[in-house]
Amino acid sequence: MANPKEVELLGLWVSPFVRRVEWALKLKGIAYDYIEEDILNKSALLLRLNPVHQKVPVLVHGGRVICESFLILEYIDETWKQSPLLPQDPYDRATARFWASVAEGQLLRNAWIALCSEGEEKERAIEFATEALGHIEGVIEGKAFFGGEGIGYLDLAIGWVCHWLPVWDELGSMKICDPAKFPAMVAWTSRFVEHPVIKENLPPRDKMVVYFRNMRSQIMASKGHA
Repeated sequence: MANPKEVELLGLWVSPFVRRVEWALKLKGIAYDYIEEDILNKSALLLRLNPVHQKVPVLVHGGRVICESFLILEYIDETWKQSPLLPQDPYDRATARFWASVAEGQLLRNAWIALCSEGEEKERAIEFATEALGHIEGVIEGKAFFGGEGIGYLDLAIGWVCHWLPVWDELGSMKICDPAKFPAMVAWTSRFVEHPVIKENLPPRDKMVVYFRNMRSQIMASKGHA
C-alpha cells in the first residue's frame, strides 16, 4: 500500500481523463494526495512536471512523473498488482488498448466536436461518434463489464460515456448514446455508475452543466457563432 505522500495526482475536477486515474487508484486502494489545477492559470508545479503538454492528469510516484491518462493507468496496474485492470493474456491486453484508442480518438473526439459546432460539421461529427459507439456496442454485448465480471482498464477508459456524454448530449441538443440503438451500452452505463467507487467519485452534474455550457459558448463565439 502506498503512503499518501508517495503518490500525488495533479488534476481538474471536471476532467474525465483525471477521473479515470482516480477511479483506478481507488479501485486498487492506493492512497494519494490530490492537487487541483486551474487550467486557465497553470501552476509552476504543473509546468515543471509536464512541460511538454502542460496538461492534467499528472501522477507523481516516489518522485517519478507519469503523464497521459492511459499511460498512467498502465503504470498503476503494473506497479500495484492487486485488483488487476488489464487482462493477463497479451492478445486480450492488446484488444483492450485498441478499443480504448477507438473510444478516445473517434467517439470522445467527435462527441466533443459535435458539442462545439453547428451545421454540417456537427452532423458529420455525430455520424462518426455514433459509428464508433456502434462498434463498441458490439464489444460489450453479453458482458457485465468490458473487463468481464468486474471493472477493468477498458471500463475506466470509456467510463466518461456514463456521466459526461449525457451532459454533452443535453447541451449540444443531440443524442449520441440513443438507448434504442445501443441497449447494451446503456445497460453497461447503469452498472458502471452504480459501482460504489465510481458512484462516489463523479463530479456534480449541475456544476458540469455550467462548466461545459460556458466552454461551449466560448468555443462557439471564437468560431463566429452566437
